[in-house]
Amino acid sequence: MSNTNLIAKRHRAEKRFQRYGQCAIGLALLALVLLLATIVERGWRGFYYTEIRLTLELDANTLGHDAVSFRHADISPFIKQALLKQFPVAADRRSLRELVGLVSSGATQSVRNALIANPALAQGSHTFWLPASDAVDRAQKWAETVGTPEIARKISNRQLGWLDTLKSQHAVQTRLNPLFFASGDSREPELAGFAGSMVGSLLTLLSCMLLAFPVGIMAAIYLQEFAPKTKFTEWIEISVNNLAAVPSVVFGLLGLAVYLNLLGIPRSGALAGGLTLALMILPTIIITTRASLRAIPDSIRDAARGLGASPMQVVLHHTFPLAIPGIMTGTILGLARAMGETAPLLMIGMVAFVADIPTSPLDPATSMPVQIYLWATSPEQSFAEKTAAGIIMLLLALILMNSLAIFIRKRFEHRW
Repeated sequence: MSNTNLIAKRHRAEKRFQRYGQCAIGLALLALVLLLATIVERGWRGFYYTEIRLTLELDANTLGHDAVSFRHADISPFIKQALLKQFPVAADRRSLRELVGLVSSGATQSVRNALIANPALAQGSHTFWLPASDAVDRAQKWAETVGTPEIARKISNRQLGWLDTLKSQHAVQTRLNPLFFASGDSREPELAGFAGSMVGSLLTLLSCMLLAFPVGIMAAIYLQEFAPKTKFTEWIEISVNNLAAVPSVVFGLLGLAVYLNLLGIPRSGALAGGLTLALMILPTIIITTRASLRAIPDSIRDAARGLGASPMQVVLHHTFPLAIPGIMTGTILGLARAMGETAPLLMIGMVAFVADIPTSPLDPATSMPVQIYLWATSPEQSFAEKTAAGIIMLLLALILMNSLAIFIRKRFEHRW
């Protein structure tokens, strides 16, 4: 075979290899687009909820005149009276139960909040937009009708008729759900919020960073700049590299044994979760910090020593400031990994149902991945869209953190 044929054959092989790579990239991008499209298609409804307009005949003698009275007042009779006035045909017990089932159990709290904000509403006839029940909310979002098989919907035929009547009166609307961004979890899908898990993740990451950041950086500086090259330090380096590959659930067991059983830190608190995740990302911070320090040319160190700088001054005044972009990038990527972890938090009890938004690292809390897991395992159909909405929020947080890491690296890195 001539050299010309060999060269042509080699070029064909190279082009085939390039096409294989392009096909692989194309398939990966297609899978990513399909994944994101599926999540967005299912999740956008989770950011919205349905409201029903009702006119309530309120009585100040029953409700009281101040915020304390409003918080303990029973609002449900007034809502029931307004529904019966709108649909007087609901006379028997089953019909009445279905009629009251048009509005959410959180409708009473919505009225209370309005009364606390404006006590003058406690007397007379006033119109309120109240959250609809899960069945009505799902029927409105998915355009369910009588023709939809009853096994595939939660709303009854009679409720669908009442809902159509309300729609004809323009008494039904779907809008952005403020509860999703301002409240904690709930047993009712239409009232469940993501704010509690977002605050829990924030407190957990702060607790994680306060331990992992200084300890990891100091350990890396010592191992890279000061530690003698002995078998002991070599064993430490090997152990750190191996710890970076340990499954995260192992760190959850370690956190359960040390922080909860030995030190007595409150179970399911953000502090226990943050300290457990700190153990998990410590190897990542140590490895990236050492790599950043190793990338600084030795000429910088030699020049500083030549001017009489001590070893500590060489590190603090020269090598460490130049390595900060790489260190920050590694730290942020480590925190992003910690934000997406679930297994270690399950081991320390951060899987409990938490309805209140935590106010301190010691309060019971959950994180965004754990909240998504809880919603995904719920039997209620409407929690499926809440799950997808939570995934969207988690992806946005991770994209933001990774973008910040890329910006810091591009903006402040030095090329030698």
